[in-house]
Amino acid sequence: QVQLVESGGGLVQPGGSLRLSCVASGSIFSINAMRWYRQAPGKQREWVAAITSGGNTNYADSVKGRFTISRDNAKNTVWLQVNSLKPEDTAVYYCNADIRTRASIYAISYWGQGTQVTVSS
Repeated sequence: QVQLVESGGGLVQPGGSLRLSCVASGSIFSINAMRWYRQAPGKQREWVAAITSGGNTNYADSVKGRFTISRDNAKNTVWLQVNSLKPEDTAVYYCNADIRTRASIYAISYWGQGTQVTVSS
């Protein structure tokens, strides 16, 4: 079985920063793309950023220039550095990864449980 566990969320003032972490564990053979999504109250979950196993990154326009996604393949970990936070960034942030386990030849999409980020003065 595979688990994704996020951490690093919290309450921060506008303009502040946080570093979100997501660690994948279990019977992992390989991890392809890793992504961050977020869901604000009353809104649909939206994609925020993605990174390939080779390190190529992509960002939603709303966070470009403020958020940075990175990963350590050896540690099965992905981070999201969130800077210049705005109240509209308030949401539960979810980690998502395409993971192939040792028991399968196919990669499956896994989700973490989410970490709350609240931006407020």
